[in-house]
Amino acid sequence: MFSNAIEAYDSGVKATASIRDLEAAVLFKAARLLEACRQRWDATDRPARLAEALRHNQRLWTLFQSELMRTDQELPAELRVNLLRLSAFVDRRTFEILAQPEAQKLQVLIDINRNIAAGLSGHTP
Repeated sequence: MFSNAIEAYDSGVKATASIRDLEAAVLFKAARLLEACRQRWDATDRPARLAEALRHNQRLWTLFQSELMRTDQELPAELRVNLLRLSAFVDRRTFEILAQPEAQKLQVLIDINRNIAAGLSGHTP
């Protein structure tokens, strides 16, 4: 019986770790797409790359929002509220960039994604 409990705990830890790793990986990818746009701001294909990078990032944050709104979400309430506020900021900044594109406006989105990803993966930014 004791070995079954250990196995159940281990599988739960592995599943949680793999979900966090996946979330970190997609945040790092979104940050890389945004960073590529910022670095090559004057490229002729920037409008298309920027739209795709912003769309990708917004879809990701929309998924996080829907996950945070679930009634069975296990995160502490204060953390959930703070992440939802952060996601609202990401939405506002995304629309601001779409309306008035400027390279420096991307940096805050890049930093947010990298910092959250680093926390999820256990690495310091």
